[in-house]
Amino acid sequence: MVQIKTPEQIAKMREAGLVVAAIHAATREAAVPGATTADLDRVARKVIADHGAKSNFLGYGGFPATICTSVNEVVVHGIPDDKTVLKDGDIISIDAGAIVDGWHGDAAYTAFVGTGHAPELVELSRVTEESMWAGIAAMKVNHRLVDISKAIESYIRRQPRPATGKYGIIEDYGGHGIGTEMHMDPHLLNYVSRGRGKGIRLVPGVCLAIEPMVSLGTAKTEVLQDDWTVITTDGTWSSHWEHSIALTEQGPLVLTAPDCGRAKLAQYGIEAAPDPSPRS
Repeated sequence: MVQIKTPEQIAKMREAGLVVAAIHAATREAAVPGATTADLDRVARKVIADHGAKSNFLGYGGFPATICTSVNEVVVHGIPDDKTVLKDGDIISIDAGAIVDGWHGDAAYTAFVGTGHAPELVELSRVTEESMWAGIAAMKVNHRLVDISKAIESYIRRQPRPATGKYGIIEDYGGHGIGTEMHMDPHLLNYVSRGRGKGIRLVPGVCLAIEPMVSLGTAKTEVLQDDWTVITTDGTWSSHWEHSIALTEQGPLVLTAPDCGRAKLAQYGIEAAPDPSPRS
C-alpha cells in the first residue's frame, strides 16, 4: 500500500529535506581535486549532527557510510573511502538522506570536480537533471505514476545524441515512495514499460523520490564485489539527480530543494506549494 501523508507529516518531511539540502551544499563545496570521498562523508556526518538529525543511509542494509559517492562510471551506491581521491575533470554523484522525527528525506546531484570537463559530460548532467524536473512537473493530482515515467523518458529521448555514444536510461534502478521509510512503494521507473500498466493514481499526500540515472552509453549495470557499487557495463560515465517531492492540494512541494522547487517549476507554468517549514 502507498503511504498517504497528512499536511503535518509533510511538514516534518520538509524538515528532513532541508537537512539533505544542507548536506548537498556542504559536500558540493568540499568536492574539489585532492579531496577523498571519505572526506565528503565526514562533511555530511557533521551537517547531520549539527542539525540534530539522523542518517538514513548509515547501516541501511549494512551500508557503511552516510552518503553515496559515485565517481565517473559508478552509477549509484558508491561507498566513500580514503583511497578514492577526486581528480580534476571527474564527475561525482552524491546521494544523501536524513531523518527528522522518523520522517525521511532523500536527494542526489551530480557535481563537476575542478575544470576542463568535456561538453558531453556537462550536457549529460544537464539532461539528467532536466529530465528529473520534467518528471516532477508531471506529478499532478489525478495523473498516474506512468505519467512521471513518460515525462522523464520523453525529455531524454528528445535531446540531441551526444557526440560520442548515446543516452542510456539506467534500467535496474529508479525512484520510489518515501515517508516513514526511505524506500517504500511505489517503485518508479524512469522509462515507460508496457507491461507494468499505468501505476497508482496520484492524490494529495503521495510522496515520491524521483531520480533519473543516465549514462553516455549503456542502460545496463553490474554490481561490484562489495555488493553495493553499481557501474555501467561498458564503462561510460553517468549522472544521477534526485529530489523528494510531496503532492499537496496546492501542487507539488519539492521537499529537498531550498526553494521548494519554485524557480524550476515556474518554467513549466506550475506554482510550487507553500513551504510548511518554520525555517522558511
